[in-house]
Amino acid sequence: MVGVTLNMDLGELPDEPEALYACCTVANVACGGHVGDAASMSDAVGRCVRYRCRLSAHPSYPDRASFGRVSMTLPQDVLVRALVTQLEALQATATAQGTTVTAVKPHGALYHDAASTSATAQALLDAVDRVLPAVTLVGPPVGALARLCAARGLGYAREGFADRAYRADGGLLARGQPGALLLDPAACAAQAVRLAQGGQVETVCVHGDTPNALAVVTAVRDALANAGLLVTR
Repeated sequence: MVGVTLNMDLGELPDEPEALYACCTVANVACGGHVGDAASMSDAVGRCVRYRCRLSAHPSYPDRASFGRVSMTLPQDVLVRALVTQLEALQATATAQGTTVTAVKPHGALYHDAASTSATAQALLDAVDRVLPAVTLVGPPVGALARLCAARGLGYAREGFADRAYRADGGLLARGQPGALLLDPAACAAQAVRLAQGGQVETVCVHGDTPNALAVVTAVRDALANAGLLVTR
């Protein structure tokens, strides 16, 4: 049976529970765009090493004011430079601790814009090519980023969300809409299993910045593991 990895967006909160890193198989670490600095990256990478969690970069638009959740119109070269700076910072931290970055998952508005706009996807891939040319990109099952990765022969992991509500057409219900965030651990676990069994995704995400993230990811991990759907390597 085909399974999925379990990824979390981490390195975003000062009081982030260390136990989160023991639950997920991939940690997408914020690297200075929407949040994060040298100290937070060092802590997050160290936790990845301790818990044998794969390290993924989580770059964003350079937008700390809005936590990277607002689309930005930037010249292509400016966006590429901003993303290169973030990726280089995390890669340097990883190298210093004897590990490597194995994937890149864009954050927030950049995630959605890279799926909907070829120019944004191109900027992201150009930045990745300069710093981490051999990594896997993570994004929605369909869209510009998936198409460009296929055209370039790059690894691409299609992602589903355990803790976000989906519309009838398969898209995510926008943040801010009632019910957009799923907070009940049992409901998140059931959705993760459905996504994994559907065969349309290779990785399932739980966000690390929700108040009950540890309860949610624990339930999701247990459900996937019990169903024989959790890939841990």
